Amino acid sequence: MTALGFLYPGHSAEDDYPRIEQLLGSDIRVDLVHTDIGEDAHRVDALLEMGSAGRLAAGVQELRHAGAEAVVWACTSGSFVYGWDGAQEQVRSLAQTAGMPASSTSFAFAHAVKELGARRVAIGATYPDDVAQLFAGFLRSDGVEVVSVNSSGIITAAEVGTWGEAELLALARNSDHPDAEALLLPDTALHTAAHIQALEKELGKPILTANQVTVWECLRLADRRVNAPELGALFTREPIIQA
Repeated sequence: MTALGFLYPGHSAEDDYPRIEQLLGSDIRVDLVHTDIGEDAHRVDALLEMGSAGRLAAGVQELRHAGAEAVVWACTSGSFVYGWDGAQEQVRSLAQTAGMPASSTSFAFAHAVKELGARRVAIGATYPDDVAQLFAGFLRSDGVEVVSVNSSGIITAAEVGTWGEAELLALARNSDHPDAEALLLPDTALHTAAHIQALEKELGKPILTANQVTVWECLRLADRRVNAPELGALFTREPIIQA
């Protein structure tokens, strides 16, 4: 059994995680601990506080007791808001506190883009534009060409968590760009796990979503590779692992 640990901010789309656990179809256990987010706002000052070391450290002990082999801070905006260097320091601090390999959803996106071999990406963000542009800047720091950024201007994760398939599909369609080799939907408050295959079929290209890449990143840290086509192209690039 491989146990994966996640620190998830508040309550929005956390039910993606047990769904993904089922879709992995192997001896993978997903353990999720909710962190206190403070103010629910896609605003720089609130996001910096949400991702502070103290708030992340509070959930680590429970994951250690659960036997987690790696931990990922399952929040995109609460990591890229620190910039590339600051986000690296955030996960270094988390790894030291947890005593296990650590990462964040922002780095998960950067690593997943490389895994797909994509050079140019489009972003479909639920955030306000200023926050979405910080994510684009984060990716550019890693050499990714961001060809377009579409922002929905939503302030709270709670509102994003109410979106269903129709809103998700509209976001993807409105955010795609003909030059993009992949489309990124960077919000862990957005329910996507049940819809990735449909999105990829609709757009004809790989789709990377926040909760999807977060779990993939934790598997990578735990040195596990699982073939799960229901979770999109990202999960079909590795050999099938027998349980």
